[in-house]
Amino acid sequence: MATAAPSLPLRPTSSAAPPFRVLPGFNLTLGYTLGYLSLIVLIPLAAVFLKTAELTLAEFWNVVTAPRVVASYKLSFGMSLLAAAINAVFGLMLAWALVRYSFPGKKLIDALVDLPFALPTAVAGISLTALYARNGWLGQFLEPLGIQVAFKPLGVLVALVFIGLPFVVRTVQPILEDLDTELEEAATSLGAQRWQTFRHVILPIVFPALLTGFALAFARAVGEYGSVIFIAGNIPMVSEITPLMIITKLEQYDYTGATAIATVMLILSFTLLLVINGLQAWTASVPKPRTGRDR
Repeated sequence: MATAAPSLPLRPTSSAAPPFRVLPGFNLTLGYTLGYLSLIVLIPLAAVFLKTAELTLAEFWNVVTAPRVVASYKLSFGMSLLAAAINAVFGLMLAWALVRYSFPGKKLIDALVDLPFALPTAVAGISLTALYARNGWLGQFLEPLGIQVAFKPLGVLVALVFIGLPFVVRTVQPILEDLDTELEEAATSLGAQRWQTFRHVILPIVFPALLTGFALAFARAVGEYGSVIFIAGNIPMVSEITPLMIITKLEQYDYTGATAIATVMLILSFTLLLVINGLQAWTASVPKPRTGRDR
């Protein structure tokens, strides 16, 4: 006669154990996060504003609206936006070539994209100056054409494009790798031209990542110092960047003046990045064609 197997005791449901977490509890983790964020970001930024508050409103206005400082604002922010826009266009083209085509030296070019990440900024600045100076490898051919790169605002643009390109390529590249060619083939079979396929199928998918790369390239460019300082020439009212004005104030022991310029730079950068993030949120809400990851 068969005997029934003993039944196992049921696990009580009312007092179920909390799920296992690798990290500590929420309160402790949040405390570590806020403490780390405060030490690295919030306290230094607060110190900038507090130091600037030592100036009167008139003194602050005189410092941040000095002609040389205003000229540096125009150069730094103007060239940073232009360099980020150039990188958005050519970075997308480079990422597309690396993802969609096979050609000799592809792995080498893919590795060279990350060169500005690894190269010290001072080395990059000296190398660009040696290339584009009047007697440089490229400058000696550009000078007879009336194109002077080194020690001009154009040299600042070249340096900012160099250091910002990897941000766009590495941001867009994973999206293109996940993009199915079936979407393009379907658009072509329906009679779409190449520009129509790019405008209505590819661009809506890559545009949020492209905006992210644009924002990263702009953020890197607007505060860049090492690679720009050599090729810019630092000519007053012509090729002085805002970080150089801050360094100049610090060398003169004018700490409140330096923090005043830094405050304006911080506010303008934050405003522009906030606008870019708003555009990202808007584009993310727009319906897009399905990619391979969505299937």
